Amino acid sequence: MEKVIKLRRGLDIRIEGSPDHSLNAPTVSYRKYAAKPTDFYGMKPKLAVKEGDRVLAGSALFYDKENPAVTVASPVSGAVTEIVYGERRVIREIRIEADEKIEYKTFSPIKPEEFTEGNVKERLLEAGLWPYIRQRPYDIPADPGQRPRDIFVSAFDTAPLAPDLDMAVNGQEMFFQAGIDALRCLTNGKVYVGVHRTKTASAAYNECKNAEVCVFEGKHPSGNVGVQIHHVAPINKGQTVWYVHPQDVIIMGRLFLKGVYDATKIVALGGSEVIRTGYHKVVAGLNVSYLLKDNLKQESDLRVISGNVLTGKTVGADGYLGAFDHLVSVIPEGNRFRFMGWLSPGFNLYSYSRTFFAWLFRNRQYRLDTNLNGGERAFVLTGQFEKVLPMDIYPMQLIKACMAEDIENMEALGIYEVAPEDFALCEYIDASKTEIQHVIRKGLELVRKEVG
Repeated sequence: MEKVIKLRRGLDIRIEGSPDHSLNAPTVSYRKYAAKPTDFYGMKPKLAVKEGDRVLAGSALFYDKENPAVTVASPVSGAVTEIVYGERRVIREIRIEADEKIEYKTFSPIKPEEFTEGNVKERLLEAGLWPYIRQRPYDIPADPGQRPRDIFVSAFDTAPLAPDLDMAVNGQEMFFQAGIDALRCLTNGKVYVGVHRTKTASAAYNECKNAEVCVFEGKHPSGNVGVQIHHVAPINKGQTVWYVHPQDVIIMGRLFLKGVYDATKIVALGGSEVIRTGYHKVVAGLNVSYLLKDNLKQESDLRVISGNVLTGKTVGADGYLGAFDHLVSVIPEGNRFRFMGWLSPGFNLYSYSRTFFAWLFRNRQYRLDTNLNGGERAFVLTGQFEKVLPMDIYPMQLIKACMAEDIENMEALGIYEVAPEDFALCEYIDASKTEIQHVIRKGLELVRKEVG
C-alpha cells in the first residue's frame, strides 16, 4: 500500500472561472513573443542580441554576467523588434516578431541510454535551457558547477485556478520520461516526482521510471515544490536541491530526443472575467492578447495576471507570459467601494476569518477582486499563518527576522527551505496587509549575499 503524505493545513481559494478541459486551437497565427530576464531571479543578464537581429528558436538572447555559460534562448525564430528597459537600464523584455513557421537551431539527438552528466549538462547549457532548473535554497537558477543532493518535480498544482498538469503530459509521456532520465544523471541522490492522491491520474507521473513517486493529499499549498521538499527530504544548511516544472521536463526531453528547443507548452486561461476558459497549446513567451481577444466579459477594470492570483505578475491585456508561468488569470480590479463594508451580511463575499456568512456555503465559488479591504498597519501576532503553511517552521518569527535582517535567526528559523511562493497564503490572510512575499525575497537575497 502506497504511503500518502496528508497535509491538514492549507487553504483552497475557490474563484469563479476554473479552466474547463477543452483544448482550444489558435484562430490566428501567433507572432508576438518576449523573453523577460526579470523572471530569472539571481541572474545578472547581459544581452547576446540587439534590435534588428534575427534569431532561431534555441539561439541565445542573453546570458549571466557571472557565469556566461548560462544562457536563455529564444522560444521562436524571427526578428528582435524591441528591447525594453526599466529603471537603471534593467532589461525587462526582449520582444520578438516570430516567423509564421518556426525555424530551429539544431542539435544532435541523444538517446536515454547514452545520457551522462557531461553530455546532459552540456546540451542544456548550449540550448539555453539550464536556467529552467532552479535550486533551493534561494529560489534561483541552479549553479551548473554544483551537484544537488536531490531533484524534485511537482506534478500537480493546487493554486487558485491552477491548470491540470495531466493535460500537459497527455501525448508527451515519452518526452517527460526522457527528461526525468536526463535529470537523474545530474544527482547522486534521487529524483522525486510529487503526485496528488486523487487529482493526478496520468501514468506518466504515477508510473515514472528512474524516480521515486511521492503521493500527497491536502489543500493548497500541497502542490508547491517547497512544501513537498520539506515533507520528503528537508534541506539542511549547506545542502542544495534542484527542482523543475513538469512542462520544462517535457521541453528538455524534446531537446534530447528531437535535437531542437521546442518550447511548446499547455497554458490554462481562467478567471471570473473570461468568457471561454480552457487550455491553449502555445509557445513560451506568448503575448497574452491572443488568448484574451473577444474573450472578456468587460474590457476595463480588469487585472490580467501571468500566473496565479497569489504569486503571479500583472502583465496587462497586452503583456507577455512569464517564463515559469502556465496560467493566465483574469479577475476584476478592486477599485469599487462596497456598501456598508464589513457590516454587510456578505453572502457572496469570501472571507478566511468568517467575517461574512458566506463561510456557511463551503463549495461556493466567488468572484474575487484585488481589493485589499484595508491598508497597511502594525504587524501583530495572530496565530493564523501556521494554519495555512503546512511546514514545521514558525512563519511569523521568520518574517520578522527577515524584516530585522537578522541572519542568524533567519537560518535558525528555516530560511534555506522556503521561497516567496510558500508564504503567498500568509500574505493573503494577513490582517496587516504586509507584502510578505517581498519580505521573504529580500531575506533570501540578503542571506545569499552574506552567506553564499
